[in-house]
Amino acid sequence: MTMNSINSESNKTIVLAFSGGLDTSFCLHQLASQGHQVHTVLVDAGGMSAQELKAIEANALKLGAHQHHTINAQQAIWDEFVVPLIWSKARMRGEYPLLCSDRYVIVSLCLQLCDELNTPYFAHGCTAMGNDQFRFDQTVHSLGDYQIIAPIRDLQAEVTGNVRDHELAVLGAAGFVMSSQHQHYSINENMLGVTISGSEIDAFQAPTEASASWVKAKADWPATPGQWQLTFAQGVLTQLNGQAIEGPELLQQLNQQLAAYGIGRHIYTGDVSVGLKGRIVFECPGIDGLMMAHKALEDLVNSKWQNQFRTQVAERWAELVYQGFFYEPHKADLEAYLQNSQSHISGTVTLETAGGSLLATAVDSPYIVQDQNAVYAQSCDWSPEEALGFIKLTGQGATLVNQVRRAS
Repeated sequence: MTMNSINSESNKTIVLAFSGGLDTSFCLHQLASQGHQVHTVLVDAGGMSAQELKAIEANALKLGAHQHHTINAQQAIWDEFVVPLIWSKARMRGEYPLLCSDRYVIVSLCLQLCDELNTPYFAHGCTAMGNDQFRFDQTVHSLGDYQIIAPIRDLQAEVTGNVRDHELAVLGAAGFVMSSQHQHYSINENMLGVTISGSEIDAFQAPTEASASWVKAKADWPATPGQWQLTFAQGVLTQLNGQAIEGPELLQQLNQQLAAYGIGRHIYTGDVSVGLKGRIVFECPGIDGLMMAHKALEDLVNSKWQNQFRTQVAERWAELVYQGFFYEPHKADLEAYLQNSQSHISGTVTLETAGGSLLATAVDSPYIVQDQNAVYAQSCDWSPEEALGFIKLTGQGATLVNQVRRAS
């Protein structure tokens, strides 16, 4: 369903996924101005203070929301996304750890509210240019029979020139002024990290200091090196520095503490589903630290074949999640394998930094694959003759190929 198909029908009850940014603020203003009862839903995916949540609620009501709902989804995002992400260590094209994946939980919770309000209308602020529209729409299609309203996507068919400038102008004329940062950048922030696009980033130019968010500049790094001990039980992080802690709180602490040392800022260029090259700046200090620690432990505990196959699973899992297939059964199949591979991923990893770069410096686990009589580059419990036989038989195929080709 497009915006045009409901313009003549006022007083519809619509659930709008609302972030408080430019696009969703424009959506709310337009829908409310057309006489619809808009229930805005801010799904608290982390990364915002209580004061910021209250400010977004106040703006929603000022812009015309019939009722505003704030729903805490951090534990759901940890369970449904972060845990399998860390198991796989999936990064799109080896770089981007899918920070957009709170979208799937956002849609799911919004649709639950649609059911409670007995309305089929769900609205979002996605454009026609990026991957988020597919993530939102495909999740809706996967979860039930609802009607999608996408005011920004519809607006792009009506407005020539810069759509964001048009949105700012409409809101400004109605007395609503967006923050200066939102005028230049599209910013998405959650417990996973923060992504920034727009302005010079979209133009493939060097990001300015104005695009900085969590990660601190070198001049602000602490003088004392940082150290953290992360303890895992069957692949799930359970303790930070010896203290039991829930996943969302743990990730929040890592985000703040690692960002202070300049950890976690990246630039990613990827292929958007609709055929464009998309570029973002993203910051994910906590995810970087979790992935590094888990990999250091898993590399020592699991077999060679498990660790090799992990990269293949990660690539497919990343592709499915990035493209919008969060509820594809194949993704659940991959996660069943990943969970089975975590049976012995238990132990403690030490992370250290003096700023800028992070290292996993020590690993302790009862399941480290090691032999006290055979230590790499130091000692072995096989004979020189056995070593020569191993070399000969292992390399026999390559030796024969070269012998034949040299003789021809």
